[in-house]
Amino acid sequence: MTTPFAWGTRTYIMGILNLTPDSFSGDGLLNSRDALRAALEQAEDFLAGGADILDIGGESTRPGAQAVPVEEEIARVAPVVRALAAEFPQVMLSVDTYKSAVAEAALQSGAKMVNDVWGAESGC
Repeated sequence: MTTPFAWGTRTYIMGILNLTPDSFSGDGLLNSRDALRAALEQAEDFLAGGADILDIGGESTRPGAQAVPVEEEIARVAPVVRALAAEFPQVMLSVDTYKSAVAEAALQSGAKMVNDVWGAESGC
């Protein structure tokens, strides 16, 4: 796959979609009555504001956050990635996870990048 980005030529903007109830930024979309709809609306806002990449995460990385089981994280992330890929096929989708099974599910659902804040050092 060829990247649509010319890395090093400009700054790219990433919109973060936190599919958690406990996001450190206070925007956890699982607190919404319809998390999928909330994620699509937030993605629309990010894209209208100039975001180049949408990053979807299903586990909070805030200090003291509880780990989320793999199956639950996939259930949070994969449907949103599928919906975003269908709604915005031209947009680069990223998944924020350190778990290989979650990354694989997201990539199969339409994500094109993996954002692993632990740098593949977590052992999961």
